[in-house]
Amino acid sequence: MRVVLKDPLDMHLHLRDKEMLKVVAPLSAKSFSGALIMPNLVPPVTSVEDVRSYKERILEAVGKERFEPYMTLFFKNDYDYDFLKEAKKYITAIKLYPAGITTNSEDGVLSVDSRSLGSVLEAMSELEIPLCVHGESEGFVMDREREFLSVYEDLAKNFPKLKIVMEHITTKESVSLLDKYENLYATITLHHLYITLDDVAGGLLRPHLFCKPIAKRPEDRMALRKVAFSAHPKVMFGSDSAPHPVDKKESFGCAAGVFTAPIALQALCDLFEKAGVLENLQKFVSDNAKEIYSLNPPKKEVVLVKEEYEVPNSFKNVVPMFAGEKIGWSIESVS
Repeated sequence: MRVVLKDPLDMHLHLRDKEMLKVVAPLSAKSFSGALIMPNLVPPVTSVEDVRSYKERILEAVGKERFEPYMTLFFKNDYDYDFLKEAKKYITAIKLYPAGITTNSEDGVLSVDSRSLGSVLEAMSELEIPLCVHGESEGFVMDREREFLSVYEDLAKNFPKLKIVMEHITTKESVSLLDKYENLYATITLHHLYITLDDVAGGLLRPHLFCKPIAKRPEDRMALRKVAFSAHPKVMFGSDSAPHPVDKKESFGCAAGVFTAPIALQALCDLFEKAGVLENLQKFVSDNAKEIYSLNPPKKEVVLVKEEYEVPNSFKNVVPMFAGEKIGWSIESVS
């Protein structure tokens, strides 16, 4: 059995910087045509020069691979219309982080609401710059995404022309919200399609599966799978692949993030095949994102075959999801 994926896209990717960038960027560029690059570096990507410089470092790291880094800015309250008009030439979206809610988000927004953010969001609406949001409150960890849904509703109602992407959704309530507002979209990760909280902490703690937002309940995973497997036009693949050195994962104060970039397409094939919906994988990993973001990525054809792939224990100093395990699909060729 073979599957051909054309121009696969990862619409939520962390590449980090410096030595880590050199390790992980080629792994995504090998099998993806492009990716939406997250801006939460230290310090964050907040200027046009930051965007241009970071993109140059990414392209240098991927070498000769055909790969387009779709760049983002880290949302700041003081962006004005003229700045955003200039920035639009270099970015695909702006990413909003509530302050302190996840990795490197200390400089994020203190209060996420339509009133306090109105001038920036109005300018983004007029300029047609999409807003990507890490949607979690500061409440109890299992309730944070659900509690944030009222914020999405506030933004969607008050800025109906603003394209809003609910990043890495994890709950059945988030899935239900998709069809309530025309301007709401979502990304779904590989790991949230596979795991629940029980996989992370039901037995011995598995630090390489610890992420934010945290994995939820079986009924939430079922809702995510249903909407992904159906190739819902408002949903797209975003790995949220988030590499950390092994000493930051296997340590006191475990860093949040699951590294999936090099095994994403193989694992998605396995999952979609078992669900009997392989024909919908192309839309989930490419076509929907092209439509939502109006993208024309570099042409790339990835051929996967139903042959076992043994996942390496590590890629340099980064441990991937399914390390040392076997996946039922392998990448045969990329052209």
